[in-house]
Amino acid sequence: EVRLEESGGGLVQAGGSLRLSCAASGFTFDDYAIAWFRQAPEKEREGVSGISHSDGSTYYADSVKGRFTVSSDNAKMTVYLQMNSLKPEDTAVYYCAAHLRGGRSLIRAAQATGVMYHDMDYWGKGTLVTVSE
Repeated sequence: EVRLEESGGGLVQAGGSLRLSCAASGFTFDDYAIAWFRQAPEKEREGVSGISHSDGSTYYADSVKGRFTVSSDNAKMTVYLQMNSLKPEDTAVYYCAAHLRGGRSLIRAAQATGVMYHDMDYWGKGTLVTVSE
């Protein structure tokens, strides 16, 4: 059974930092990607970052570029999202999602288009990040 479990959300003041974790289990594909999405109330879901397991390539949405960093610990099958210089507009539920085949292509497509493909194979339940003024 494929499982994705997010952790690390919470309340932080503007300018602060949080690190989200996404623990993955239940699959052994090599060419997969893990992406981070977020959804604020009454807003569309946004793909903010992603990383390819096979080559480590990464993607960042313009809204987080320079502030967020995605990384992975392949031995632990855990992907992290380090979020610095947080702003109130970063407040959202953050989800990690897995794309199990063609992960490298997924990241390259996001890099080329500036948009993360939403049709992922598996999703976590999300973790809430709240950034106060």
